[in-house]
Amino acid sequence: MTDDALIPELAARLRRLEDLQEIQQLFVDYGAYLDAGDLDGYASLFADDGELLLGPLGRATGPDAIKELMGRATASSVGNSFHVISSPQVQLDGDRATSVVMWTVVAKDPDGAPTVTMVGKHVDVLTRTPAGWRFQRREGHIDIPTVMRA
Repeated sequence: MTDDALIPELAARLRRLEDLQEIQQLFVDYGAYLDAGDLDGYASLFADDGELLLGPLGRATGPDAIKELMGRATASSVGNSFHVISSPQVQLDGDRATSVVMWTVVAKDPDGAPTVTMVGKHVDVLTRTPAGWRFQRREGHIDIPTVMRA
């Protein structure tokens, strides 16, 4: 392969790696913003017409509605829990991607000891925007506990 032929291949490989890294950071930021109660930062991770579907907790479209939903959903947990994000599976397709990401919520029990309160996954559709990769649709699934109360 000539150097001239290698340059486009290397550019495509580099872009793929950069895309994957940016998407991975999106997952990390999602948990960090939730844990800190930074709902502006949290809502900024979604496309302008992005959707958040959280089963019995509700659904919202657009950053303002997402911020309002998460304000209700996290009011009692800010500073008392944190998210562990794991096992991301990302499939890139140009300016769109799909993913499945596992999450675990660890909270303090009444004595201050850490305890796992929920385990689940997010099933995502992501899109490249002028501001970078954003969630187009994020659907939350709770695996443990098997029954979630709103």
